[in-house]
Amino acid sequence: MGKVALVTGGIRGIGGKISLRFLLEHYQVIAIDTDEERLKAWVEVQRAAGFTKADAIRCDVSDYAQCQDAVGTLLKQYGHIDILVNNAGITRDATFKKMDKSQWDAVIQVNLNSMFNMTKPVLDNMLANQRGRIINISSINGQKGQFGQANYSAAKAGVHGFTKALAQEVARKNITVNTISPGYINTEMMQAIPTDVLEAIVAQIPVGRLGEADEIAELVMYLVSDKAGFITGSNIAINGGQHMY
Repeated sequence: MGKVALVTGGIRGIGGKISLRFLLEHYQVIAIDTDEERLKAWVEVQRAAGFTKADAIRCDVSDYAQCQDAVGTLLKQYGHIDILVNNAGITRDATFKKMDKSQWDAVIQVNLNSMFNMTKPVLDNMLANQRGRIINISSINGQKGQFGQANYSAAKAGVHGFTKALAQEVARKNITVNTISPGYINTEMMQAIPTDVLEAIVAQIPVGRLGEADEIAELVMYLVSDKAGFITGSNIAINGGQHMY
């Protein structure tokens, strides 16, 4: 069997493009989402398009037990997991004055605690096989902060702290761990923003446009390749020059 890639939040937005890019390169791809029907529909669409290696499993990445069970099921079926893309994320925006504990906890659980929940069971397999690639999707707002996103910015900043520490622990095991920090990307979420607000956002981006999810997926493909074996513990920004760190 060829390489197996696991992508959380892997059926829509950036995650959907990453999953598709893996499928185009004939990887076995397992997408994770919380909606069973949405997952079934995604698999059907991919297989109808000829991507027979598309698979999916329901899992709430904020729940450690569910992550353990999901990874255990996948390892019984596929034997190994070579690539993990921790992409799943949510927002619960509010100024800190108005933010309640549930908004804070939800974002920290899904966007940060999921790093442990998913990576722990997958890493054990990678260590046993002496190979692996882990890519964690952070955000421009984890680098520069954002008004009304104390929870999101804190979680996304933590993602790279996690990346740097883990990268040092596993570097000699032929496992690399890297972060990608996208800026404003042309996804369904961005397309739902009012035109005047969207224009104001684009005006802040030096290249004069939103990024494309395909551009994130291309970087993922490079980072999982053998050519990127000397890159680990890095945080690579794709933000059109909006924040130069």
